[in-house]
Amino acid sequence: MLFAIVLVPLIGAFINGIFFSSGLIKTDKETERKIVSLIGCISILLPALIASFLFYSLIYDDSSEIVQTSFIWLVSGDLNVSFGFLFDNISAVMTLVITWVGFLIHVYSIGYMRKDKSYARYFMYLNLFIFFMLVLVLGNNFPLMFVGWEGVGLASYLLIGFWFDDTQKAYAGRKAFVVNRIGDFGFLIAIFLIFFVFGSLNYSDVFSQAADHSFMENIPMVSITAIALLLFVGAVGKSAQFPLYVWLPDAMAGPTPVSALIHAATMVTAGVYMVTRCAVFFSNSPTAQFVVVTVAVITAFFAATIALSQTDIKKVLAYSTISQLGFMFMGVGIGAYAAGMFHLVTHAFFKAVLFLGAGSVIHAMSDEQDVRKMGGLRKYLPITSKTFLIGTFAISGLPLLSGFFSKDQILGELYERGFTIHWIIALITALLTALYMMRLYFLTFEGKSRVSEAVMRKLHESPSTMTIPLVVLAVLSVIGGFVGIPKFIGEFFGIHNVNIFKEFIWGPILVEQHHLISTHHFLGHWPLLILSVIAALLGIGIAYYLYILKPKTVNKITGNQDFAPLYSASNSKWYVDEIYENSFIVLFKELSKLSYYFDSRFVDGMVNYIADFVSYVAGGFSKFQSGLVRLYTAIMAVGAIAVLILILFSFN
Repeated sequence: MLFAIVLVPLIGAFINGIFFSSGLIKTDKETERKIVSLIGCISILLPALIASFLFYSLIYDDSSEIVQTSFIWLVSGDLNVSFGFLFDNISAVMTLVITWVGFLIHVYSIGYMRKDKSYARYFMYLNLFIFFMLVLVLGNNFPLMFVGWEGVGLASYLLIGFWFDDTQKAYAGRKAFVVNRIGDFGFLIAIFLIFFVFGSLNYSDVFSQAADHSFMENIPMVSITAIALLLFVGAVGKSAQFPLYVWLPDAMAGPTPVSALIHAATMVTAGVYMVTRCAVFFSNSPTAQFVVVTVAVITAFFAATIALSQTDIKKVLAYSTISQLGFMFMGVGIGAYAAGMFHLVTHAFFKAVLFLGAGSVIHAMSDEQDVRKMGGLRKYLPITSKTFLIGTFAISGLPLLSGFFSKDQILGELYERGFTIHWIIALITALLTALYMMRLYFLTFEGKSRVSEAVMRKLHESPSTMTIPLVVLAVLSVIGGFVGIPKFIGEFFGIHNVNIFKEFIWGPILVEQHHLISTHHFLGHWPLLILSVIAALLGIGIAYYLYILKPKTVNKITGNQDFAPLYSASNSKWYVDEIYENSFIVLFKELSKLSYYFDSRFVDGMVNYIADFVSYVAGGFSKFQSGLVRLYTAIMAVGAIAVLILILFSFN
């Protein structure tokens, strides 16, 4: 059953790819769409159901993990890697998120991609992406994780550049692929180093040794730190952290359901999963932990400042994803792995509903994505607007919604573990999150309509295949946080053992809880929670004032000489892409020209010179081939005389 979870999406991708995308089976378009949709969705629904059954077994059969090994995959000297899968608490949570959210996105895609000419190819890529993602989280060793890691990179490249006829979209796919290779190189070196230090690449062997104090006493700290930092380099690329985040906003070039799949629940959270899975390395290296949490805070704040001024509805959500990933890494970076994973789960719910809601708006607006050309859409898109608002409140951290519980735990852990400066920046980022998300909601659904008459005539709510997933995800955005209610809130209401999620996640993590800096409690749990709520409400209040009560104030602020440069820089994404273009890309282009010159002049030149020399020599000898029989006879006679003379001299 564990193998079935992984293989069924691959079978779905194979059937849709071989028989329908390739045109091997020809039928009318409507019938083909129905069959392709059925195969694509069932290929994800079945693994979701199987994963749910195994999850139930994991809890109620009192087993810590389910392991299934098929065969010995790699054997080379001391290296012995099996092909097998591991279903424990961490991979179970990830699998449920990937399959169930993935299934809802597949259903949504039926309506969104209905008119696309490459419908079968789209579902093939979608199934392939889920397959590789499941290999990544269920593999029981580092090589299998790396196969899934590279596989989702390939599948995301295909999905982001799905409309490859558009040069800009093709470039976005290529950019994502290239930037991810930078991080993947660090991950690969980390795997080599793990084998060098621990002599194995299987999780059970490596993590048990790393948790053994007597074994670790003989390992230099620099080795563990190097492993942790190299793993984090891989996570920085895949999970879009500073400075390798630049691929993710451009990934909006793909279809909107792809944006929801990649940016909400799956690919971008792979780095958070990997750090949690390798917690034993990070918890044994305070240096690595400090680097992770610092990079995470910088990323979260930096992305939030960019999201404040973006006008593309999907770009705002893209930078929001980068910022929220920063919050997840804050959690896992300080050793609060359960809090980081909890935010991963809740983020999957509310960010999926936000992206799919944006897709519903774009669908209704005839592919328009500029929020400056929207406004007042609430009465035309009632279901989309309500679900989008719920997602916005959840990500803003309003009380009792899913994002409130998970984000508050991360903020609380930051403060209580002594990261006061990091906590202050994170709290400001939480305020900015509420501000830019409510700005997005108000500009899209409230206020005066700025929709053109041509678009207004076609304005309509999305079909049920798109709105039903929105409603389901909105409900999860409301109730999804109750599995992780903090202990102090539960005790306040007389309920004990409420944070089920924390206890569940902590099971497979074979490390002791260490604090980088001595814990302090200058502020208690409740003051920290109240400050978090105040930050959210303040952000919402500022957005309401600027975009509903006094909308002209925004133009005054952005037009002010003091603020205009800041606004322009934020809108231009702080010119990071331009800096990379002039610092690296131009340099590499010049180096490639030099390489071309060396290749054409030296390598090809040497081959051509040898060929020319042989041709010249052959041309010289060809002059003896005149075709005159008398000349040939004379040469033969001269040759014969020369031979006779040589013989006579040899006898003397």
